Amino acid sequence: MEKITAIIPTYNEAHNIEDVLKSVDFADEIMVVDSFSTDNTVELARKYTDFIIQREYEYSASQKNWAIPQATHEWIILVDADERVTSGLKEEIQVILNNLPDDETVGYWIRRMNHFMGSRVHYSGWRNDKVIRLFRKSKCSYEDKHVHAEIISNGNIGFLESKLYHDTYVTMDRHIEKLNRYAWLQAYDYNKNTGVLNPYHFVIKPIWSFFKHYFIQSGFRDGMVGLVISSLHSYSVFMRYVKLWMLRKGLK
Repeated sequence: MEKITAIIPTYNEAHNIEDVLKSVDFADEIMVVDSFSTDNTVELARKYTDFIIQREYEYSASQKNWAIPQATHEWIILVDADERVTSGLKEEIQVILNNLPDDETVGYWIRRMNHFMGSRVHYSGWRNDKVIRLFRKSKCSYEDKHVHAEIISNGNIGFLESKLYHDTYVTMDRHIEKLNRYAWLQAYDYNKNTGVLNPYHFVIKPIWSFFKHYFIQSGFRDGMVGLVISSLHSYSVFMRYVKLWMLRKGLK
């Protein structure tokens, strides 16, 4: 059986850290990549692993690409602190590691069961959400993007049947803070390819984002939660271009 390293990036995740570490207890090695948490994340993590490394946070892809080569084993399962490896996914990963199909398959897409505000989200643009989280470290790395970077692979990417549990919600204030932080990071990515900002960016694109998530992607079928998610998507698009405008003006 191939051995595997679990990598958990953290920053002030005391409310999540024990549950996520328990969910990867099948891994041969567990690495916590901490961005100098100011709560007791690190102290709690030490109950499960001594492999804790720290680095100032720049952006997610940079942090992960720094950590991955430090893993002992070739196969990696990377799990964010607000995610959990379900029992079905654990079993499927172990089967994969016992019976690797071929040398050409270097990673696997994993679909996510998303939850928000205490409810399972079935639509609202999250229905087909998937991420590459099981991969070979010598064949895969994250693209150099500030937000929503995905794996770049030198080989084939398969699909797993089981899903990853994901619940990003803590409080609404925390979630909006996260959206504002992401908006700043996205501004750096979008600055390269976005021309002169105009009402299309500040009005049309946010309206279209709400319409797409709430109507086209059936957010209305998720009830009040779907309305909130669609509105937050619209807000995040608007703030992305506000932050880009501020970036270009040298404002903070």
